[in-house]
Amino acid sequence: MKWSKVDLDKYVQAKEYIDTLLIPLIPFQLAKDNDLAKEAFQRESLEMFLHEIEKELMGRVLLMPSYNYLKVADKENELKRIHSIIEDASVQPCQHIFYVTTDASWKKEEKNLDGELIWWPSVNEGDIHSEETRTVIRNQVNQVSELIRTFW
Repeated sequence: MKWSKVDLDKYVQAKEYIDTLLIPLIPFQLAKDNDLAKEAFQRESLEMFLHEIEKELMGRVLLMPSYNYLKVADKENELKRIHSIIEDASVQPCQHIFYVTTDASWKKEEKNLDGELIWWPSVNEGDIHSEETRTVIRNQVNQVSELIRTFW
């Protein structure tokens, strides 16, 4: 289920079956003009990837709103904010939390997250609507969906 009115109405009715949260961790920065297009493409491809996973695992997964942060931000402060989100979500019956990001710097903080980190090495550039990009994403969706299922 996605973070939309229609899906959240369904979630409230069936939340005892939804035991997994997917939380996108999405970096951004405006300071480096040369990186803007690459980072925007990574964001778009990550969002496409997560929507495909949500469709694949529908009925067990709630795709949370993206957690956006400055790429150069202090991870300790970001962890505090993320922990407050998880604390708020703790009233729900979710047993599994997966953070998904293209930002490899989260690997250093993985042990401090409540849940599992999935670092997704997205395609760096290209056409988000190309068949090649869609095929790469589809293959990765199959692999990551299988990984998530191992936690169930």
